[in-house]
Formats: sequence, structure tokens, C-alpha cells
Amino acid sequence: MLVEFVIYLVAAVIAVPISRALGFGSVLGYLAAGMLIGPFGIALVSDVKETMHIAEMGVVLLLFIIGLELQPSRLWVMRRLVFGLGTLQVLCTGLAIGIAAWLLGVPAPSAAVVGAALALSSTAFVLQMLAEKKELTTTYGRAAFSILLFQDLAVIPIIALLPLLGESGTAGFDLVALARSVGLLLLLIVGGRYLLRPVLGLVARTDIPELFTASALLVVIGAALLMQLAGMSMVLGAFVAGMLLADSEYRHQLEADIAPFKGLLLGLFFITVGMSVDLAHFLREPLRILVMVLGFMALKGLILVPLARQFGMCNRKASLRLAAAMSQGGEFAFVIFSLATRNGALAGTFATELTLAVTLSMLLTPLLYLAAERLTRALDATPAPDIEPLEAEENEVMIAGFGRVGQIVGRMLRMSGRPFTALEFDPEQVSIVRSYGNKVHFGDARRVEVLRAAGAARARLFVIATADMETSLAIAATLKRHFPHLTIVARARNRRHVHKLMDLGITHIFRDTLLSSIAMGERVFEQLGVAAAESSQLGRLFLERDERLLAEQYAVRDSEEKLIQTAKDTERELSSLLREDVRERAPR
Repeated sequence: MLVEFVIYLVAAVIAVPISRALGFGSVLGYLAAGMLIGPFGIALVSDVKETMHIAEMGVVLLLFIIGLELQPSRLWVMRRLVFGLGTLQVLCTGLAIGIAAWLLGVPAPSAAVVGAALALSSTAFVLQMLAEKKELTTTYGRAAFSILLFQDLAVIPIIALLPLLGESGTAGFDLVALARSVGLLLLLIVGGRYLLRPVLGLVARTDIPELFTASALLVVIGAALLMQLAGMSMVLGAFVAGMLLADSEYRHQLEADIAPFKGLLLGLFFITVGMSVDLAHFLREPLRILVMVLGFMALKGLILVPLARQFGMCNRKASLRLAAAMSQGGEFAFVIFSLATRNGALAGTFATELTLAVTLSMLLTPLLYLAAERLTRALDATPAPDIEPLEAEENEVMIAGFGRVGQIVGRMLRMSGRPFTALEFDPEQVSIVRSYGNKVHFGDARRVEVLRAAGAARARLFVIATADMETSLAIAATLKRHFPHLTIVARARNRRHVHKLMDLGITHIFRDTLLSSIAMGERVFEQLGVAAAESSQLGRLFLERDERLLAEQYAVRDSEEKLIQTAKDTERELSSLLREDVRERAPR
């Protein structure tokens, strides 16, 4: 085993950097390494199954970390996507693939198994790929996560129903097994809720870092084994355990301790998938297997695009990326095909072909996603045909980003009779705004030639209202370099954004939600019986101290410890001022 692990590490260290340098991402590098060293390559490693059992722990750890990042309250907020979009995706895709298989001559029970298995995508592949590209927080990233979460839950009933589809299946549904599964799941939830935190607290108080790491691994593996005893998926146990600890004080430490193991084992999982690609079998039936692969990937993509659009998660370009990311088969398909073969629901040769098709779909996914990225960039680079060329105007005010914030500033300027020039880089947003009779130009305000064409040299004031921090900073840097005479008023998403704008010498900065949050706080005080004048005074006091804190934190922005200390000092000062104010107003 030691020699084999050295081979895995050497293959990964060579293949993954090359794959990343070529723009294919790390997943394809791991797969290529597995194909090269595996039994169907140069055969440096021959036993794939033994390694696969260890490598599957990478998927288990991945789901635990996902659970840590998903608080139950957040899951409730996402219920429409998880149980709406996720349910429709699995049902529609499973039915379409199952019917297609049946029409091609596959017996109905086997077609049902094929449809159910191929409707599922690879959690490990998709999340790893989107995380690498920093796209998990995009609209299609959240849609992908929601669908994958429901798919992981759907594995349980699919596996439970497999015996009814096989030749060895008997007349009844095993109620005892179902009761045992539900009972163990409840035991995990209740035990995790009331025992995990106290136990982790005791371990943390020992102040032995490696003991806390061991406890973190014990939590994950113990939860996974409990679900395996219940006849369910191990990853569900890990996910539930993570979710139970999502709002605990140990969340970040647990994630930091588990992450290295997750990364290594997940890489090993991808290598073992590559090792299982039987190229000899593919070469015997290349056309048949390619039709299977391209057929089910096309069906999944064609169904997912309109579903995502229907739920309002994705525009045209985002839905294309979502379809490309989710079109492959998943790791649970291997489990389902294996169990179905054992139960007689699938013929052995057909199961081998399906397994090979799923593996090839995983190989194709990074390439397909790369093609989708290039296609959507090409669509982005093409402005909408109904947008006229940008012409220089003599307006003294310019606005970059004509979304919610930019439109409000524009409406105020229009109300006072002051003309302005608005630039927006999203052609769909331009079309929407213009359909309401508003004048806005398509243009990338990061480019100096666009700014010159729009009249920045003759303007007096520039409003940066775009929501994206990197875009905002790029616009600000361009303005400072080429149009230093302009007064810049900028929108900021958070304190880090403010500090980066201050680095560029910008002083008129307004943070998202700050003033509206203070106004809400004032209204809360009023509803608690505080006079309106006193509520306004409290709001002004908070704003004044917060602005001062922002300036103090800018001076120590490179020190996390000093940032935390300044925040604590300001909190104590505010509390002290409020207590003194209450004592002064109290009746004597």
C-alpha cells in the first residue's frame, strides 16, 4: 500500500499542475493520472476496488464540510430550490432517460434503474469544479448546490426500492428495515443535537490540537457508519452531522481540521475513478458507449436549462453553465448499478457499459464546462443588437452600473432636472431599463476608451454603483489614473471593499444596507416605546462611532488581531455611552 500511495502522489503532483496550467482544472488532472497508472493504462496499480473504499471517504468528508456551511435556517430558506427545483430535476430527468432506454429495447425494470441512476450528478465533481472557479456563490452555483443536495437525499429511496425491481425481489416492502433506518437517522439527529457540542467542548478544553482533529474525524466517520448500518448512504450521515454543527462555536475549527484530509482523499477518489476506465471495453464498442454517454448528457442538459429558467435562478448564459456542470453521471450511479446487478435488475455486461459511460461523462465534464464558459463569454462580448453606439455627452454626472442603486441615484438626478450619462455592461439589464423608457448606454466602464467616448473628460462627478467589488475597484483605478479631476462617489459591499477604495484615495464611500439597517434599528426602538427623537439620536450615535471605527480599522487593516480588538473597543464604548444616556434620562 505504501508503494501504491507513493505512485498516487507522484502521478497527482505531475498531472494536476499540468491540467491546471492548460485551463482544465484539477479534476481532469486527477482523472488523467488515474487512467495512466491504472490497470487499463501502464498498470502501475492493479487493485482499484481496495483503494476506492478508502477514497470514498473523500466524498464523505466533502459532504460533512458542506453540512457545516449549511445552517438549518439556511436550508429552510433554500427549500424552494432544494425541494422544488431538485425534485423536478430528478423526476423529469429520470423519467426521460428511463423512457428513452425502454424505447431502445431495455426491459422496463432495468430502464427504471438506469433512469434513476443517471438522473443523479456527481456531487464531488461539480462542487470541486465550481469551488475552484469561485462560482459556488453565483446563481447557477447555488442552483447546482440545491439540486445536488436533493439528489443526495433521493439516493435513500432509490436504493430502498431497488429490491422491488430485481428478479430476487419479493412481494413485500421491508417495513422493519425502513423503521430501523428512520430510527437510526433520528438517533443521529437527536444525539448530534444534544451530545456533540458538550463532547467537543470537553475535548477543546484539553488544549491538545491533535485530539480535537481526532474527534472531528470520529464525528464524521461515526455518523457515516451509523447511516451505513441503517442501510442508507454514508454521505447522508456526514452531511447531517455537519449540519447539526453548522451553528456551533466549533464550526470553523472543525472545517480547518477536516479540510486537508478531504482534499487528499477527494483527489484519490478522482484518481480511482480514472483508474476504472476500461479503455479496452470502450474500444470494442466505441459507438454504442459514446451514444449512451452523449445521449444521457444531452437529455440532462436539455431538461435542466428550462427548469432553471423557470425557477428564476439563471439567465440564458448561467443556465448553459449549470447544464454543462450537471450533465455527467454521479458516483452514486456506481453504487446503484452494483446493487441492481446483485438483485438481478441489471445484466452484468450492461452494468459494465453503464459504469464506463458514467466515468466517461465525468471525464467530459471539465471539457464541456470549459466550452460553456467560452460560449457564454462570447455571448457576453456581443452587445444586444438594439443598443445604439455610445456617443459622448456633455453631462457633468456619470453613473457606472445601472442596477438598483444606480437607478435610484439616476431617478433623483432626473427629478431635480440634472442630466447624467449611465453605463451598464449587462446587455440584458440595458434592454430591461430601456424598455421602461430610461436612457442607458451599453459599455464597460473599466475601459478607458469607453469612458472617453462617454464624456468622462468633461464630467465633474462619477458615481460607481456596480455591485461587484472587483469591477468597482477596476473602474476606480482607471478613473484615478486617467481622469484625476473627477470627484468619485462609490458604492461598497463591505468594510474590505471600503478599505480597498480608500487605498485608491476615494473618500465618498457608501456601504450597502448600512443606512437602511440603521433606519430599521431606529424603527425597532420606536416600537419598543423609545421616542422618535431619541431613536434618531441613537441612530446618529451608532453611525458616528461606526464611521470612526472604519477609519481606525483602515489604519490596522493588515492585522486581524488589531481589527478584532478595535471592534471590541468600539462596542464597549457604545454600550457605555448608551448606559450613561439611560441613567441621565431615568427619573430621580
